[in-house]
Amino acid sequence: MENHSFGKKIATLQKQHGITKTALADILGVSVNTLSSWEKGETSPSFDAICNLCSAFHLSLDDFAFGSGTQKAEKELPKGLQSIRQMYKIGRGPSSSHTMGPEKICRIFKKKNPDVDKFKVILYGSLALTGRGHGTDRIVKETLSPIDTTVEFDFAKTDLPHPNTMELFAYKDDKLCDSMLACSIGGGEVTIKGMKMAESKPIYEFSTFKDIAEHCRKNDIRIWEYVEKTEGSDIWDFLGEVWDCMRDCIKDGLSTEGILPGGLGVSRKAGFLFRQNHIDESPETRENRIVCAYAYAVGEQNAASGRIVTAPTCGASGVLPAVMLYFQKKRGYSDREIEQALATAAIIGLLVKTNASISGAECGCQAEIGSASAMAAAGLAYLQGGDDEQIVNAMAFALKNMLGLTCDPVCGLVEVPCIKRNSAGAVNAVTSAQMALAGVCSAIAPDEVIDTMRRIGNALPACLKETSEGGLATTPSAQKVREKMDGEQ
Repeated sequence: MENHSFGKKIATLQKQHGITKTALADILGVSVNTLSSWEKGETSPSFDAICNLCSAFHLSLDDFAFGSGTQKAEKELPKGLQSIRQMYKIGRGPSSSHTMGPEKICRIFKKKNPDVDKFKVILYGSLALTGRGHGTDRIVKETLSPIDTTVEFDFAKTDLPHPNTMELFAYKDDKLCDSMLACSIGGGEVTIKGMKMAESKPIYEFSTFKDIAEHCRKNDIRIWEYVEKTEGSDIWDFLGEVWDCMRDCIKDGLSTEGILPGGLGVSRKAGFLFRQNHIDESPETRENRIVCAYAYAVGEQNAASGRIVTAPTCGASGVLPAVMLYFQKKRGYSDREIEQALATAAIIGLLVKTNASISGAECGCQAEIGSASAMAAAGLAYLQGGDDEQIVNAMAFALKNMLGLTCDPVCGLVEVPCIKRNSAGAVNAVTSAQMALAGVCSAIAPDEVIDTMRRIGNALPACLKETSEGGLATTPSAQKVREKMDGEQ
């Protein structure tokens, strides 16, 4: 945020809250002269001072940095859940929010304006900051082709409806004839100002696990049966297609070698990891290695724009299939049993999506790898005979272990540290399921764990939420890579 913008926001907040400059300086532990310097835009407050400002005005870091500076009312959460078809989307990587979502937005805008001769697209927030690394500009131009398209990156605008915001303009004979403000909200889903998206309608009655579990107990059904009852029997054809794509992705990832695109120079490691079998390797070590290799395979395919399934996002697409395939091979589960586990996992993912977020730009990597790990833990607990209580305890353990995880992709690419985090999320899911099946219970209610993830996500600074402006993305090693890539362009 620019110094002048900071100053105006601080002055506005003082006025709104009726706090004098002297009183605010005392609260923050700084001099009146220092506060005046901030307001004039001469200097900027430190990160600790910003945190104290947020506390004084009862704002999250995101509201302070990206919002108007006024306290927002708690968002009213929707009642019910969407179809699990909105959780599992088959498409090309590397990012559900930065490629799949913008592609969908561009298709809608192009269909609305078939006779124009020029498009202009402006990317804001995380789409601007990591758009080149994710290939957002490339996918926008490809989708809107053959019409001439200009893509601009706006790094300055901060008053946005969502961190992944884009604006589209259509021209005919150099005259503006249409515009659209849209947001890519994660998992390939979008919102468009002034347009009601048909897919957003909930079809499940309940939106908390507590209510779902009570419903299942009263009707003596499992979670997957709740899905079948709500979605219809043709949901198994859909989940069969999802499972086929997941398996194919692992197979392709294990058999493909070389350097991943993007410029980081990252070598594919899935096949190498899969083949590293030692004579004295214990069964436990082998299990972790194979699960990691499967997760690597999908992560690498995703980074290379391969065909993947969002689970719940592209960036976290390796966790769930890695766990499912390993245990299908180990225990001989049928495809239908795997599909039932996928249905169970999808309900967990929808609960997180509905009551918190699955977007790294909103809540950090805890919303992506954390959600995926929770889904995989729940699916595995079901496969291994767990009841609904054990299933949800597995989910709670997995998500709790990932709370606070930042989204800090180096150079904006879904490679470092994203691929390794997929493998970590898969191993975490296995451990969490094992604890739950052993009878360990979560001391925190599952719905409260999900809400905690939301609150932590709101408190995380924007630099740690898919902007490549903090965390691992700003280490000396990452900066050297960025400088090298910039020099080659």
